[in-house]
Amino acid sequence: MTSSLSLLAATDFSAPARHALERAAQLAATHSCAQLTLANVVSASMLVRLRGVMRDEAPAMEARVADKTQQALTELAARLRTQYACPVNTRIAQGTALDAITELADELQANLLVMGARGAHFVRELLLGSTTERVLRRTRRPVLAVKQRPQGAYRRVLVPVDFSVHALAAAQTAHRWLPDAEIILLHAFEVDIEGTLRFASIAEEQIHQYRVRAREDAIDAMAQFIDRLSAPPGQLTHLIVHGAPTLRILEHEQSLDADLIVMGKHGQSSLEELLLGSVTKHVLAYSSSDVLVAGHPV
Repeated sequence: MTSSLSLLAATDFSAPARHALERAAQLAATHSCAQLTLANVVSASMLVRLRGVMRDEAPAMEARVADKTQQALTELAARLRTQYACPVNTRIAQGTALDAITELADELQANLLVMGARGAHFVRELLLGSTTERVLRRTRRPVLAVKQRPQGAYRRVLVPVDFSVHALAAAQTAHRWLPDAEIILLHAFEVDIEGTLRFASIAEEQIHQYRVRAREDAIDAMAQFIDRLSAPPGQLTHLIVHGAPTLRILEHEQSLDADLIVMGKHGQSSLEELLLGSVTKHVLAYSSSDVLVAGHPV
């Protein structure tokens, strides 16, 4: 197994966060030298409000909050150590969740951030975007958004690919963390401006020929893509399908019984280096399985 790996799992003590901690510990246990750190962020705005309400009593209350937080983290760490037999550290930070998590990940040189796809404030997150999504926008590190309680190791991993460097980083990240899992590479293609061609009354037979050509190009690109991967060919399966990626990814997640989707942060059409692409956002929002978003390609 790969050694010297570091995982950072953030928790707000909600049920989704507990599932994320369990998944982080399970991954750490499969990499015997991996170091897992559990972190909780004490909100700076909450502390400001506390000082405004309690005034003279605020320092004592802050100390009590810190003690209770550390106690809860220590208990979680002890339980995970016992269940998964992996080393677990704890950290408490103050500030905004976005700043504290990304700064701590950089300090620890974390190879993977693990977070619940949703936190304690689910309704508010629907309006403002989850902390996990905001962290994804900020960090260059891989982020695993956990939606399901772990029922065992990931066994079947769906990796949507557009043959970009971001897709390559996603596939390599999948193999790095899950060297024994089946990896299914999925490419969904569409004929460029197919709708415009149909609107212009181009014959369906001619559009079909364009589609055949696009598929042939995709087959060649897939072969070249697989040649660049470090994963053994025996662990790879590839599929090339026609249709919109957002639809085909979710369809094949279900039909293939995938328990993890691994994606690049953005694909070939992104305009900014740290942009979270629309396909990735759609999969994060609507998939049933966990989603690992690979970091910036190196």
